[in-house]
Amino acid sequence: MSVATITPRELEAMRLRGSPVELLDVRTPVEYREVHAEPARLVSLDRLDPREVMEARHGTKDDPLYLICRSGSRGRQACEQFLAAGYHNVVNVEGGTLEWERAGLPVVRGKKTVSLERQVRIAAGSLVLLGTGLGAFVHPGFLALSAFVGAGLVFAGITDTCGMGMLLARMPWNRVKDSGTCSLAREV
Repeated sequence: MSVATITPRELEAMRLRGSPVELLDVRTPVEYREVHAEPARLVSLDRLDPREVMEARHGTKDDPLYLICRSGSRGRQACEQFLAAGYHNVVNVEGGTLEWERAGLPVVRGKKTVSLERQVRIAAGSLVLLGTGLGAFVHPGFLALSAFVGAGLVFAGITDTCGMGMLLARMPWNRVKDSGTCSLAREV
C-alpha cells in the first residue's frame, strides 16, 4: 500500500502560509505529553478509528489529514488504516517528531519519561537474561523464554509491529490521566 509523505519543513511552510493543516499524533499519551509538534493533537494508534476521526475533522473533508509519530513507522501504519477504510487524503510526516524536532520546528515539551522503545529493550533484555539464567541453573526448559523473546524481536523487525511495545503501552505507568489530551472532540 503506497502512503503519501511530507517532510516536517514542507508541512510547517504550508502552515505558515495559512494552508489548513490538521496534524494528528498517533503515539501513546505518555510520549505525546513528553514532546509533540506544536500543531499536533493526540489520537493514539491503539485507539484509532478512521471513520470517527474523519467525522470529527476540524477542516473540510477534502483537506489532507497529516499523521505523525516518533519516527514515521506508526504514522505509516495509521495512514494504512485510513486507506484501508477508504480515506485517501492522508499523509505521513517523514521522520516523525524526531525529524520535526531536529528541523528546529516548534514543539511542546512536558514531563520527561522513559520512551516506549527503551522500555521494550529493557523488558526484552531482562526476559532473555532471566530465561538464560533459569535455563542454566534451574531447568533447560526455561531457555524457551529466551527463544520466545528472540522470535518476537525478529517478528517485530520484519513486520514493524511490536507486540511487547503494544503491551507495555497499556501499562499503568504509560497511561496519562485524562486531561483532555486524548479526546477527539477537544483540541489539545
